[in-house]
This record gives sequence, C-alpha cells and structure tokens, in this order.
Amino acid sequence: MIRIPYLDSHTGGEPTRLIPSLPFDLGTGSVADKLSTLKTHHDDLRRTVLLEPRGSDVLVGAYLVPPADPTCQFGVIYFNNVGYLGMCGHGTIGLIASLAYLGKIQPGVIRVETPVGVVEATLHKNEADEYPNKVSVQNIPSYRHLTHIPVTVDGKTVHGDVAYGGNWFFLVHDHGMDVNMQNLEALTDFSWRVREQLTANGITGANGAEIDHVELFASTPEADSKSFVLCPGKAYDRSPCGTGTSAKLACLYSDGKLQVGQIWKQQSVVGSIFEGSIQLDGDKIIPTITGEAWVMSEGTILVDERDPFGKGI
Repeated sequence: MIRIPYLDSHTGGEPTRLIPSLPFDLGTGSVADKLSTLKTHHDDLRRTVLLEPRGSDVLVGAYLVPPADPTCQFGVIYFNNVGYLGMCGHGTIGLIASLAYLGKIQPGVIRVETPVGVVEATLHKNEADEYPNKVSVQNIPSYRHLTHIPVTVDGKTVHGDVAYGGNWFFLVHDHGMDVNMQNLEALTDFSWRVREQLTANGITGANGAEIDHVELFASTPEADSKSFVLCPGKAYDRSPCGTGTSAKLACLYSDGKLQVGQIWKQQSVVGSIFEGSIQLDGDKIIPTITGEAWVMSEGTILVDERDPFGKGI
C-alpha cells in the first residue's frame, strides 16, 4: 500500500490539493527543470492524486519541491486533470494558507519559485487565534500580446485580447451571454468552441504558446467585473482566477483604464472576489492579487497496487 499525505484547501471556491512531500527525488535543478523531470518520469502521480476515483476535474494540485533560487523558501509545481500549469494564483493563495495551517510559516513575505519565475506572497496577520488565511500574491510580469482578435463560433463573431498572466488567456467582452451559475453549460460550451477556433486559426500567445484558458467578462454591481474562466481540462474556475485576473489587469492598463495602485475587484461566476492592483516593470505590469483560502480536509491517499484504477481514470 502506497501512502501519500495531502492537505485540501479552497480559494474562493476553487480547490487546491497540496502534496507536501514527493515520494521520489527530482534532482537539484530549477523548479522548471524539476517539472521537466516530473513530466517525463513521474506523471503517474499526477493522475493518481487528482483524477477520479480519488479526485475530480475541478481539483488543482500543488507539489511542494525544494527551490533552486536561494532567495526562495519554497518551490511549487501546479497541475490539473490534463497536465501542468506555469503559475496558479488561487493555488498560491491556497498553498500559503495551507503552510500557515501546518505551522511552517508566519505572517510576512514568502518567496516561492514556480516553473515560470519567482512570486512573492504576503501572508497577512490574523488578529484572531485561527491560522491566517488572507494572502496577497505578487505575480510574475504580465502583459497583453494581441488586441481585439476576431473569432467566429456558429456564425457569431466575438473579439478578444490575448494576454499572459502566468498562463495564456483569451479574454472576451462582447459575447452577450449571462455570466451566472444558471448558465454554466452554455458558458462552458461556448468557451470551449472559442478555444477550438483559436487553435484552428493558428492564434497563439508569444512564440507560438498555446492559449489554453478562455475568459468571458460581464458587468456586476458587486465588483468591477464578473468573469467565467474555462481552464485547460474543460472545468470552469470557481475562483476569479489569479493568473486570469493578472491578464485582465494587463489589458486594462494597456487601455488606460487602470492606474498604478488602483484596486480592481474581480468576481468569479460563483460570487467570490479577488482584489487586484499593479506596479510597473518596463512595458509589463507586476500584478498583485489578494484573496482568502480555507483549509478543508487533510488525510492520506492510499494506493493499493492491486487496484486497476490506482493511477486514475
């Protein structure tokens, strides 16, 4: 019987499954190097931890790994039902809150090495006795790559911006759809068709990078914007999406609609809210995303070597 300890949290409704210790060595290189080794030799663990029957398409996983950058306290690799993520905003908030729950960190600034660069997370002090769970993540530089790109789905043409916030996004405003929980099936279907058209038309991020997230935006009285975010594995993001909000902030700044230090409130389709703001780094922005995460379960995954679905479905 193989035993894999885990800790589950959710950030604005989006779950993160933290695996604090890997059962194998990934070498001494950067976190990006460790990710390459993981993909090549140990992808079975991702499927075991995250897929049914133990998990679901909604779960995002986080492996805690040693950082190569000497200024970082931790390294992390994020993964989902179909592969790996460069960065994950909600996952970083969940990671930091989980580490606080485990007693591994105290309020203050924690530097974390990801496969796409170093991020700084600030764990805010909680005056109550409970573990602190409010986190601000200063993300990697983000930017808009393409503007107002037309895409036609079933005879309907919409326009979107291609932007990077740690993952690649296509951000659509003129879709005309209701962004709410009653419309999830239609939102999912339309967003997936948009992604298919991006691929068919050869529309990519910088250097041919695949655009694997689609964001649909709408107005709401409860925040500056409301969004539906479809993730690479066809599950929608329950949180406002940290890397997606970073991409949104980059577009807003490029359009002159967001000033340095201004707070932007992004609401998810389930109603949770992230606060975002920016600093500048040349022609790119440095976004900071603030949200709360809640630890909700801990335990041990058991893998019986006789189980025909031990490596997931």
